[in-house]
Amino acid sequence: MEDRKDKVLKQLRDWNISYRLYEHPPLPTAEMAIAYWKDIEAQHCKNLFFRNHKGNRHYLVVFDWKRQLPIQGIEKMLRQGKLTFASPPRMMRYLGVEPGSVSPFGLINDTENHVVLFLDDKLKKVEEISFHPNDNRYTVVISKTDFFRFLELVGNTYVFLDIDRPELSD
Repeated sequence: MEDRKDKVLKQLRDWNISYRLYEHPPLPTAEMAIAYWKDIEAQHCKNLFFRNHKGNRHYLVVFDWKRQLPIQGIEKMLRQGKLTFASPPRMMRYLGVEPGSVSPFGLINDTENHVVLFLDDKLKKVEEISFHPNDNRYTVVISKTDFFRFLELVGNTYVFLDIDRPELSD
């Protein structure tokens, strides 16, 4: 797992993206992590990785860790049928991560840009944001500006959505 973190940090350095790194025990859920995040000033996020019912489309959804995700509304918006959590082999195949370590930094492993990223539009208003660097024993904090630059450089499609009203308007 150390290689996963090192790969992310190297990529951030190569792209001149500043970051702060925090080490802690393995934290597979945001609810477990909050005790260690209490002194880290940043927007902490949940990162959920889904597949459609056919298994041919994959979605990473990122939102404030305190919020609940209206999965049915997102299913309506995508019009891909029922969404289910992606299996550990799919996590490894598309993001290069294991359960509990999912984050947008996994997109550096999605060389074919297969995964579509959905971001809660409230993330546009934060100054700094935190994610695991593909290893849940660490938290990386970067500025919002650098995060959006990271997304442009990694090349995956990303879409902002209002998770309170994710359905597409007709």
